[in-house]
Amino acid sequence: MRYFLILLILIVYSACVNDMDEVRALTESPDFKEEIAKDVKIYYSDSALVKVIIKAPTLKRIADRSKIIDEFPDGLLVEFLDERQVVTSWLESDYAIKSSLESEVTVRENVVFYNAQNDKLETSELIWNESTGEVYTDKFVKISQPLRRDTSYGFGFKTDEKFERFEIEKFQGIKNSEMIENQIEN
Repeated sequence: MRYFLILLILIVYSACVNDMDEVRALTESPDFKEEIAKDVKIYYSDSALVKVIIKAPTLKRIADRSKIIDEFPDGLLVEFLDERQVVTSWLESDYAIKSSLESEVTVRENVVFYNAQNDKLETSELIWNESTGEVYTDKFVKISQPLRRDTSYGFGFKTDEKFERFEIEKFQGIKNSEMIENQIEN
């Protein structure tokens, strides 16, 4: 019985030996570093309430030793919800990227941000800070407000996720549809 027990211990011990070259090959392979998911829906919640829904045709996750990068190469749609689970604003773009080290999502290429009043922001790049809820850019922006019948232009923009009130840092001007119609009539 003793010999059997010693033999069993030796077999178990020899089975636990790992070849370090094999371990490195597994953890450093390109397949291990990149994951791709299709038709993705990501839900952000707080206190059991969904606050944000991200929908994307493709999510490419790149794992590095120090960080994880989420890339949305085919664009995304972000819906911001209120306490009643009603969409208050939504953001669309053709490309987005997020690093696990930062709480910011950078959206680029054909960026459009809408609110419940159907106001529409158009720009080339927008940054959404997930922690503060702030949405901003230093790029050129065009904001159409159908209820006010005007369009504002400028560089730099800041608002919150609801996009109810906003600031344009370097205001370039406003085009008021009503003023133009009055000028045409007179």
